[in-house]
Amino acid sequence: MSKHKPTAHYDGRGEFFDTHAHLYDRRFAEDGRSPEEILVAARAAGVSKVLIPADSYITSGLAEEFSLAYDGKYGVDVYYSVGVHPHEAKTYDGKTEEYLLEKLGSSRPAALRAIGEIGLDYYYDLSPRECQKEVFRKQLDIAYETDIPLILHERDAAQDTLDILKAQYNRGAMRANPGVCHCCSMSSEIAMELVKMGFYIGFDGPLTFKNNVKGVKLAETVPVDRIVIETDSPYLTPEPNRGRRNEPEFVPFVAMRLAEILNKSLEETARITFDNGLALYEL
Repeated sequence: MSKHKPTAHYDGRGEFFDTHAHLYDRRFAEDGRSPEEILVAARAAGVSKVLIPADSYITSGLAEEFSLAYDGKYGVDVYYSVGVHPHEAKTYDGKTEEYLLEKLGSSRPAALRAIGEIGLDYYYDLSPRECQKEVFRKQLDIAYETDIPLILHERDAAQDTLDILKAQYNRGAMRANPGVCHCCSMSSEIAMELVKMGFYIGFDGPLTFKNNVKGVKLAETVPVDRIVIETDSPYLTPEPNRGRRNEPEFVPFVAMRLAEILNKSLEETARITFDNGLALYEL
């Protein structure tokens, strides 16, 4: 029996796209929360599309399996990505690269919409920094070669991330739609450098946290046609459910806070972020 206690928050005002949710994560099973329950609750909350990002060779397969099993069921379209997170950069090898090139080739499934998460993470440093940079550059090249958006992960590595992306951009090896800076925690100034390159900026539960001045400033700065919303489930649960395990049904809370910051209605904010999600993943 699931311990999940649904929260009533959807009143029919809008359709939502959770652009980043790790629905294969073991924490859902540990809670006794089934995929069916997750997706039914998401649809009841107005969520009609979800993208499941990978973070390793193994989870790339899990993301694909989840999408194949549940896409279109319970009223939710389920997309996915493949790729290697900076935490797992030390595991990146020739087999992994061959796998990515094969999956992202010309015959890739329609539900496969991005490469990622890729990037740099100096907060945990679970892989050596030079290794992270090398694997990041390799996957940037794959994104360009296979013509697909990327999902960028960055934590405590903003300047190195920007330098690598600028080098890629300046040598003409970046798509017009390069992808999204997921759960962006960069300064507004650096984030706008990404926007100039064509990136979308992802906002999550922390935007709803009290006294998150940096997040509010970023939301006020980024052009509205570059904003997408996400949960990063099972992490980063928004208020008023902070402290609980996250899932797509809570993404409207991010939209609600964003609507307050932008001085827009929830309906308009939902429409803007939904359309931006479609444009980001080229749906």
